Amino acid sequence: MKTSLSRRQSIRRVAIGASSLLAASWLAPLAAHAQAGAKTVRIVVPFPPGGSTDLLARRVAEKLSAAWGQPVIVENRAGAGGTVGADFVAKSAPDGTTLLMGVTGSNAIAQALYPRLPYDVLKDFAPVSMVVSSPLVVTVNPAVKANTLAEFVALAKAKPGSISYGSAGNGTSMHLTGEMFKQATKTSMVHIPYRGSAGMLTDLMAGQIEATFGDLLVVMPQLEAGKLRPLAVTSKQRHPQLPNVPTVAESGYPGFEALSWQGVFAPSGTPPEVVERLSADVNKAVRTADVRDYFAARGFLVEGTTPSAFRTFLEAEVKKWSAIVKVSGAKAD
Repeated sequence: MKTSLSRRQSIRRVAIGASSLLAASWLAPLAAHAQAGAKTVRIVVPFPPGGSTDLLARRVAEKLSAAWGQPVIVENRAGAGGTVGADFVAKSAPDGTTLLMGVTGSNAIAQALYPRLPYDVLKDFAPVSMVVSSPLVVTVNPAVKANTLAEFVALAKAKPGSISYGSAGNGTSMHLTGEMFKQATKTSMVHIPYRGSAGMLTDLMAGQIEATFGDLLVVMPQLEAGKLRPLAVTSKQRHPQLPNVPTVAESGYPGFEALSWQGVFAPSGTPPEVVERLSADVNKAVRTADVRDYFAARGFLVEGTTPSAFRTFLEAEVKKWSAIVKVSGAKAD
């Protein structure tokens, strides 16, 4: 571990000397930048192609490439719940040419979930912008005798351990939101981990499990088809696509919030002026009408935050999820 740390610090010291020169290129007018910035920029996605994180990164890459007049590509480096790709970016040169499209799991939950995580989610990254977020939805099979969250909690308390909830896997935001819900409501439910959402949804609709704390993107088609019933969303405010579904907070549990989010990160040590420029350009990209509408239709709320606001949010996220992991005893697969 000490050798790895020393090697990382050596790489940073060598790279930081060149980063100030590259910063001038980033901050130059776009015409000059296109001429001087010969190096391709890559956005690392820590998951396989085709998922929501990959789609988001590709839309952002297209906009940035057009704005900068130089190639911006997406590179998929999947594995270990997103931590393989995140670690690659953490150890990359802090020159603004290697970025990460990180998520709740890789850049918040992982800190407590993996005892030998090879990077520090706060120290080894420069937050650029949280670009989108989405709540999870407390969802049940229609056969469950609960039409409100209060009725669901009462049902769980009446027969502790009789209700099972599924997730896309141990340590996922679905799993840990369920653990957070159990702590907030003082209920006992059984967690059933699946390898992905597909099998979990099949069993939920078949009545093999009673509930899930599902990503909106995952459960929305079944909610619209009437195959599942939503009881609450886990954001602070109601979601535009589910305006009649209350939040967990307004249903009797003030302060309850759990989000699935995605954001851009640079390696720690990237010059502040480069980070600020990246943030401004990423935010401009995600706020363009076609990108905003594309993700809004899929349940995502476009954020586009400043680096400082994103860091403040991350610090709170790491603290919150670390406490949930510790109390629940959750382990990664």
